[in-house]
Amino acid sequence: MPEHKPITMRILLILVITVYIAFAPGGCKSSSGPATFCDTSCLTDTLHFINDKHPLRPYVYISARNCIADTLIWSFRGMGVNRKMDFPDLVGAVPKLNKHYIRCYIPDTSYAWLLFNDCGTGRGYYVKIPFSKSGSFLRSGRAINNLDPKFSVTEGLVAYTDQGNIFVEEMASGKKAIMTLGEQLDFDFDAIHKTLDSVNISPSRVWAKVKLKDGWKELEKSITLK
Repeated sequence: MPEHKPITMRILLILVITVYIAFAPGGCKSSSGPATFCDTSCLTDTLHFINDKHPLRPYVYISARNCIADTLIWSFRGMGVNRKMDFPDLVGAVPKLNKHYIRCYIPDTSYAWLLFNDCGTGRGYYVKIPFSKSGSFLRSGRAINNLDPKFSVTEGLVAYTDQGNIFVEEMASGKKAIMTLGEQLDFDFDAIHKTLDSVNISPSRVWAKVKLKDGWKELEKSITLK
């Protein structure tokens, strides 16, 4: 009937608007993607790590460009020059960094240890940075960092895996220990908890809950760093 036509048109208009809002960019919260390990907001500030207690004040800086970590800078008082390296080239990736998920240990002017997790995936990294030009970089994207709440690792230790073992190293002394997992596993380091659920690592003990061929197992070993 003619008198009902305006009501029908209003209903149709409401339906069209509702569909547009639901599918418009940013109109639906579920389109934001899966949850990330930590906040991936734009990194704008240079990150500063300095050992103020050492007379030569060794330091490590990470500068940002276009919202990502761009350049690694390190030196100490009297060195006479800032050493620099492209950060993505150094780690072999373009990780999304958050200042709350980075640790840097600078015991003296020999080496600095940089530990961090990619906020996009949760993948753990470590980099051992030599202050001397003759020193060698050590780096890994297989780190087991205590920045991950499911990984308890005593401060001053760095832990990592080659997919068949868990290695533990004391950063200050270089002393090491190892726990064998018993199998060579297929880790996805961008989703590490699918294989390595949790760990508790101290200078005297390694405990891990790991998914072996027979299912989830809890492994434990007393260790001596040497």
